[in-house]
Amino acid sequence: MNLHAVRAIYAFEMARAWRTVMGSIISPVISTSLYFIVFGAAIGSRIPEVGGVSYGAFIVPGLIMLSLLTQSISNASFGIYFPKFSGTIYELLSAPVSYAEILLAYVGAAATKSIILALIILATAGLFVPLQVLHPGWMLLFLVLTAVTFSLVGFIIGIWADGFEKLQVVPLLIVTPLTFLGGSFYSIDMLPPFWQKVALLNPVVYLISGFRWSFYGQADVSLALSLGMTAAFLVVSLGVVAWIFKTGYRLKS
Repeated sequence: MNLHAVRAIYAFEMARAWRTVMGSIISPVISTSLYFIVFGAAIGSRIPEVGGVSYGAFIVPGLIMLSLLTQSISNASFGIYFPKFSGTIYELLSAPVSYAEILLAYVGAAATKSIILALIILATAGLFVPLQVLHPGWMLLFLVLTAVTFSLVGFIIGIWADGFEKLQVVPLLIVTPLTFLGGSFYSIDMLPPFWQKVALLNPVVYLISGFRWSFYGQADVSLALSLGMTAAFLVVSLGVVAWIFKTGYRLKS
């Protein structure tokens, strides 16, 4: 493996994040803090507890997951789309760098940035609500798996997109609504039986449920199912990326 090339691409992507720290880190943290203030204070005063956990603390895993999903997709999609837009993608493809090394560098950088942001939001949440993480190892596992999986999704979107506006289509019109409807601000047990069954069709439910379990030991679905669904998303995303590299879809034309 050409580790020098992987490090070079990875370092370039990370440096770009620090150059745009306002949009990459500060803005998402401020936006999420507003959620804590509005939902935790205004609504939390009317919903004292959910499953024995204060409402303000209950929504923390969902809000972290919301930022993690959207930022992972955004970081990875822009990272691979910009070389396409500027034409430097052809220099990268003709360099002695394998597809696996390109994928490792771009997805690794996107996932790293998203995980750093998630940890900053977690620390910020502690300023607003009392937090506890019962299973820190599982929390980090779900954090890493989700960041890598949705960075792969973002990588796919960046290759598929033929304009900057398309980079935002999936995060804004699909991922964000699914996250809001996936139990970020409530437990699906609070829904009527019919809507509970409908909610289980939402794949984000399993991500949020497993992540919330790592905090408070309670979940809407079993830990094994959450972990299995997360692994399944990862495998499917890797399969799509492998097909893209094999066929050269929107890379060689």
